[in-house]
Amino acid sequence: MMDDLTAIIICGMLFLGPTWMVFQFLGRSRAARALNEQDAASIGQLTETAARMEARMATLERILDAEVPAWRSKFDAGGLR
Repeated sequence: MMDDLTAIIICGMLFLGPTWMVFQFLGRSRAARALNEQDAASIGQLTETAARMEARMATLERILDAEVPAWRSKFDAGGLR
């Protein structure tokens, strides 16, 4: 009777233990991949900043188009020709 109980416990440790450990690891890695509130707030703030910068660049390009119509032809890939 004691040998049967020992065999059941050993089988449980050999098969259920590693399976439980794998699922525990997967659950923790999924939780670590999820964004926390601070990360989400930072991403939102960066998105707003990028939108404001894009609007400013569009405004500057409109001003340059009005004052110096050929300014685009003077520049290629970020440098002077």
